[in-house]
Order: sequence, then C-alpha cells, then structure tokens
Amino acid sequence: MNQGFVTGKPRVWLRLDGVVLLVTSIILFALTHQHWWVYPVLFFVPDVFMIGYMRDTKVGAIFYNAGHSYFLPSLLVLFGWHHHLALAIGLIWLGHVGFDRLAGYGLKYDTNFKHTHLGSLSNEKHGA
Repeated sequence: MNQGFVTGKPRVWLRLDGVVLLVTSIILFALTHQHWWVYPVLFFVPDVFMIGYMRDTKVGAIFYNAGHSYFLPSLLVLFGWHHHLALAIGLIWLGHVGFDRLAGYGLKYDTNFKHTHLGSLSNEKHGA
C-alpha cells in the first residue's frame, strides 16, 4: 500500500544516507581549516527556510524543500571551492540536511508540515 512516502528497507537506507552525509560533511569541514565553533553555530541556520510556513503549507513546502535538498548547499560547495568560508558553510548546510534525513525529517509535501517523503512526523510507527 503506497501512502505517499518511503517505507521499509528503502526508508532505512535513506536515513543511513543521512548519516553518511553528516559524517562526510564533518570530515570535509576539517579540511577547510575553519574554527570548529563555526559548525555548531551555523548548523541550524538552514531551518530559516521554514519561514514560508508563515504564509501557508504550499509556500512553506517550497521554501523548506529548497533549503533542505542537496541542490543549494551543493552549489555553494561547488562555487565556494576556493573560498574556504563559503565551502565550510556549504558543508555545514549539507551536514544539516544529512542530520534531518537521519532524524526522519524528509522533504515536505504541501499538504502538511508533518507529511514528508520519509513518512509522517506525527506517527513514527509506519515501518522505520
């Protein structure tokens, strides 16, 4: 039965992808030679993309998904490759996305903030 989100073993794999992304971002961050305090200070900044939910769930999902997909932080990493601070910020952003995936916070559907591609945040009993 398809409920609009990933279940079973594919869901576990997607959450493991989140672990890999988070750990990789931390390892690569070390190579930027930025101060370590920068990582935790900026780690939750991507959550500012939730601001769209002040309007409605459709706008909120667009903003949230833009800030919580791989596209924008990957662009920042690519374009900031020779600028260590921009590279570091992009890596922290990717780490945040990985952390969210690990925690079960997937990309949002425009019907409800709690309805994600990894399942419903209001009911974690659907086959982690």
